[in-house]
Amino acid sequence: MNEFLQAAIDEAKKGFAEGGIPIGSVLVHNGKIIGRGHNKRVQDGSVILHGEMDALENAGRQPASVYKECTIYTTLSPCSMCSGTILLYGIPKVVIGENKTFVGEEELLKSRGVDVTVVDNEECYNLMQQFIQEKPALWNEDIGED
Repeated sequence: MNEFLQAAIDEAKKGFAEGGIPIGSVLVHNGKIIGRGHNKRVQDGSVILHGEMDALENAGRQPASVYKECTIYTTLSPCSMCSGTILLYGIPKVVIGENKTFVGEEELLKSRGVDVTVVDNEECYNLMQQFIQEKPALWNEDIGED
């Protein structure tokens, strides 16, 4: 398995262990992780700290030229907020662990020239299924349903 996807999975597991939603992400520039994070909506009471947003936040402020050379790895297909941020900063490549549980804005990303790869990773899928079984109300809250 790709070491960067594994790092995103490790982040997802960390979030799950903290009582949160098990979605993790890493931002990679020139073969090096410059930001890592996981969904912290529960832990921080945040409305925006999805895995991708946390990874970007933890990467700190970067020049536009850096974002344009990055790949973001995420364990679950990115929602409209995260996809919009990927587009805003011009990140050209997204690697998604799985999209069976949730299909985000992959078509929007592709339509704007982003290289989207879905790995269909079983560990990512199983982690989300376990979480949804254990905490269905929290999952529905995270994706904007009752």
